[in-house]
Amino acid sequence: MAFSGHPKEIENKMKVTSSNTLRKLIVVGDRVLIKPGKQNDKTESGLYLPPGVQEKEKIQSGYVIKVGPGYPLPMPADEDDVWKGKEDQVKYLPLQAQEGDRAIFLQKGAIEVVYEGEKYFIVPQASVLMLEREEDL
Repeated sequence: MAFSGHPKEIENKMKVTSSNTLRKLIVVGDRVLIKPGKQNDKTESGLYLPPGVQEKEKIQSGYVIKVGPGYPLPMPADEDDVWKGKEDQVKYLPLQAQEGDRAIFLQKGAIEVVYEGEKYFIVPQASVLMLEREEDL
């Protein structure tokens, strides 16, 4: 699965900014919003593939656009905590995926959605097989 463009260039186009509408989206729980990468329409031997063949592959890849808060952790119920707000009562174990990571995930666990004409996948953390992260040194 090949992507067109330099990874930093692709990453900058897909970051959530005030100028794009992805900032309105809230990913819930242990899910990740992934924009699929460009697929080759030709095999290594030169055969052209019909549309939809790559989409049926069991393993897909793309770039992480947004990440949910993570796995909710149970909090001990104390009577003294009644005065706390709701946001103080819920704690989350964060996910490994971060915005801008390249993710390889199982198609079986992903849910395809179209938002403003763009195709995305909502993938649970358990379906993400591998992450590739460009870290600044």
